[in-house]
Amino acid sequence: MPTIWRERWRFPLYLRIWLAVIAAVGVLTIAFGWLWQVNREQTNPPREVVIRNEADEVIGQSMVRPMRVPGAGIEFDVKMHDGSTITVQLPPRQRRPGEGPPGRSFFPRGPTGFIWLLGIVAMAVIVGSYPIIRRLTMRLEELRGGVERWGEGDLSVRVAENGNDEVAFLARRFNHAAERVETLVKTHKSLLANASHELRSPLARIRMGLELMTPEPSPAARAEISRNIAELDQLIDEILLASRLDAREPDMGTVEAVDLTGLAAEECARTGATLEAVTAGQSVVVPGVSRLLRRAVRNLLENARRYSPDEVTVAVQQDAGHAVLRVCDRGPGIPPAEREHIFEPFYRLPGASERHGGVGLGLSLVRSIAQRHQGSVHCEDREGGGACFVLRLPAQHV
Repeated sequence: MPTIWRERWRFPLYLRIWLAVIAAVGVLTIAFGWLWQVNREQTNPPREVVIRNEADEVIGQSMVRPMRVPGAGIEFDVKMHDGSTITVQLPPRQRRPGEGPPGRSFFPRGPTGFIWLLGIVAMAVIVGSYPIIRRLTMRLEELRGGVERWGEGDLSVRVAENGNDEVAFLARRFNHAAERVETLVKTHKSLLANASHELRSPLARIRMGLELMTPEPSPAARAEISRNIAELDQLIDEILLASRLDAREPDMGTVEAVDLTGLAAEECARTGATLEAVTAGQSVVVPGVSRLLRRAVRNLLENARRYSPDEVTVAVQQDAGHAVLRVCDRGPGIPPAEREHIFEPFYRLPGASERHGGVGLGLSLVRSIAQRHQGSVHCEDREGGGACFVLRLPAQHV
């Protein structure tokens, strides 16, 4: 029951801030009034007033505080020796000939005028602060509405980023996080949709091979089935790795100094590619996860050999604090309009056949691994025909 009561009587944020301003102004008004009274008492201390007769004898004497009477001047109440009290009055100063009347003030003189002045100042602060507070909290309400809609499943929601204050910074961070989550969800949906499609092809071929298999399978049928099974294995392995990289899992491996030159040489020996150039005959070292970097180099080499089995070259060099690995082939090349799309999961160039091999995740994994190491990868033309894939990574500081 108390929770329901609190929810029912909960004030909006802008109203709570405004009420806080009103309370602060009220406290300040009371404090200034008290200080003014104290200061008035200190500036009008008691005075000793002595009344003498014609014989210069003291007939009355008192310590009294002067009282200012509007229109009558200053008065002192003096107690006489005979017990009576007389009032001594000092009338206001008479104006000189030609001197106009004193200027009239909008506020009455004395404590009443001061209280009126404080009240009007307080009202001005209260009225003037409302639109400022309302504008600030309106942006917070818009941000809250965007977060609520995003939490309900509308991942395309973005909020306005007006201004340079903390609210604008929070809006920018929300938009950045929302965009990243939306991209991640779309990537996973695409990954699952394409994976289901890609898994059907080798499974269908295996099923057909089993149906056509004679009691004694031919070597060609056995090789085809083995190839399809290996393709399924590769697909599952690359899907799992892609999911872990997209999820930014921290336990992908230990970051260490990796000899990129030695790693490239080992992969070239495995695939029959040519290691063409090394910077000044020295090794190029990068900080990273050895297993992931090996996977990136292997995927680039396998992609190159798929379209150019006989002429694949690898060059490793250091350039301006970065390690640059170039894998070049003499294949048909890649049109400029397709050079960004080839790094998307399960993307195939127009006219490409599944018989070329691959599951469409190799280059996507290369980009994810490069980004995981604060690097990049891109494709460019090779002089004389073909394509070059350039992997650029931060080099190890010596």
